[in-house]
Amino acid sequence: MADLPSLDTVPHAIVPVRQRSEGRVAVRVVRHGAGTHIADLSEAGPLRLRLPRHGEGVCEAVLLNTAGGIACGDGFRVEATVDAGAHLVLTTTAAEKIYKSDGLSSRVTTTATLAEGAGLDWLPQETILFDRARLERRFEVDLAPDARLLAFEAVVFGRTARHERMETGLFRDAWRIRRAGRLTYADSVAFDGPITALLERTAFGGGARAMATLLDVSADAESRLEPLRAHLDSLGPTGVDVAASAWNGHLVARFLSADPDALRATAARILVGYRGAPMPRVWQS
Repeated sequence: MADLPSLDTVPHAIVPVRQRSEGRVAVRVVRHGAGTHIADLSEAGPLRLRLPRHGEGVCEAVLLNTAGGIACGDGFRVEATVDAGAHLVLTTTAAEKIYKSDGLSSRVTTTATLAEGAGLDWLPQETILFDRARLERRFEVDLAPDARLLAFEAVVFGRTARHERMETGLFRDAWRIRRAGRLTYADSVAFDGPITALLERTAFGGGARAMATLLDVSADAESRLEPLRAHLDSLGPTGVDVAASAWNGHLVARFLSADPDALRATAARILVGYRGAPMPRVWQS
């Protein structure tokens, strides 16, 4: 009996349709006294929200994917509403794994709405793309005029513990931030094809295996640029290239490194200093 063809040689049109995972979490937090509390929470599919105790008036919530990763064709959606004066910190239990695909893309969408005086710290742990992974990700936030957003996202290309290269794959990432209904920040990244080879080019990544973005949208974001640069200089050699700029009520820092562990450690040190607060406990485990 002849060997069956591999998925690499099977036309996409005849790849069997599989049952895919659809995960969703929708959460609304409100200010009550000196603290922030959950007002509404809904969960669907493998996506869950855990709420460790936090004694500083901030609601810290941890996203958990009980499926253990995201496979081709899966769709995950997180929706957060932060009412007036409330402060929500959202993170994840661990690095999110995006498995290789036989043709379909995984979709991850995060949306948030921040009312007057509200704050959101979006601090997920890194996303790891396996070779042949296909991920389309979108991050959208609508802020009231005096609301504050601090967001950090890191992506690792290939499983470095296995010395894996992304010989091919897809990564599309779109950030859209609106204040008072007006688009004020738009950022899009698209890698399609031999991602590791592309990142080895000087103009793309200079050999980086991991990248990250830190975004601060707040009234004092621009005034924090020089202190941030001074903090970066004080770190000394880290094996991570970081550059920051600020304009129009935004501060953005970009991270590139050939060592994902060094990027994670450096980013955590910067975030602790920048936020004036420790990282979520799950980051330290």
